[in-house]
Amino acid sequence: MTVLSRITVRRVSILGIAATLLVLSGCSSDTSDDIASSIVRTTTSIAGAGVMGLARDTASACPTPTAADAGAGPTVTRQVAHTAGTAEVPSDPARIVVLDSASMDAVCALGLWERVVGAATGVDSPQPSYLGFGISEIPSVGPVSAPDITAIKAAAPDLILGSSPASADLYGQLTGIAPTVFAGSDPVYWKSQFALAGQALGRSAAAAAALDDYQRDARELGESLNSAQTQASVVRFDSDSLNIEGPASFSGQILSDVGVRRPPAQRLTDTVTAEVPADDLSAAEGDLIYVLFDGPNGLKYGTEVMKSDQWHDLGAPSGNRVFVAEDEIWNGNGMTAARAVLDDLQHTLNGYAS
Repeated sequence: MTVLSRITVRRVSILGIAATLLVLSGCSSDTSDDIASSIVRTTTSIAGAGVMGLARDTASACPTPTAADAGAGPTVTRQVAHTAGTAEVPSDPARIVVLDSASMDAVCALGLWERVVGAATGVDSPQPSYLGFGISEIPSVGPVSAPDITAIKAAAPDLILGSSPASADLYGQLTGIAPTVFAGSDPVYWKSQFALAGQALGRSAAAAAALDDYQRDARELGESLNSAQTQASVVRFDSDSLNIEGPASFSGQILSDVGVRRPPAQRLTDTVTAEVPADDLSAAEGDLIYVLFDGPNGLKYGTEVMKSDQWHDLGAPSGNRVFVAEDEIWNGNGMTAARAVLDDLQHTLNGYAS
């Protein structure tokens, strides 16, 4: 099987893209600065940058269920050491409550999302859109920032999986309901966190295989794209600044796994991100630039900068080589998101925005 056939292509609905990015109609001749007036429009371009992921197929985002580790059984339990303590977990959990999107990504990647009986939800959407519609329909157990203990108890889970406790007393409350595992929340360590989530889910072998498959596919994708010949910039706009996403960031690690080089100014060694001075955008330069927006305010500020003469003095914008990435994927944390980044790179690393 070729690397291209192994990399799952996912689809995000056009309306989902519009809602998530609050996108401007970049293909239109309308130059209005009123973002609110255009939030229901769809677009393939934002300030001249091509929007990635419009053909993503979320129906196949989560694979078929993976097999439990050898020796699993209804009465078998296993001890898992995690970031908040130690838990005695079922060897093959059947009723799972998930407390955040990174943990949901792991459950999806191991094919167990249909066992989730409750999930904490985000502010802007129930679950990340790249995980698919089915996951968005899972009953809520309150917001990620303050899970509802009563709702979690009513879901009758046999495993609770999260990244980090939302409050100091949450772990103690949850362990009174079901075995609880917190795998960690720093995307710098996303691979080890995925492995720990796999252990909690009774799928250590499946998680290890998924990591091996990802590394192989990333390497083969890089070879097919001659990735070592490209220096890719990754930057993220928030409400009032522009920041480099360095090699240790989630997307930066995936670029490295594919063999993509980074521009000299972005080869950060002692920090994950670094601010680009507003009066000198040269550190954002690359053979091509991947742009992320931190929510509506990041989109607003980023659009202003990307329309400026200073931005267009850079080579990548003038060469039509700037691409808008989905922030929840490229600034994500998990195997499913990593696979989506590979798909984006496949379609853009040697391409041009249209």
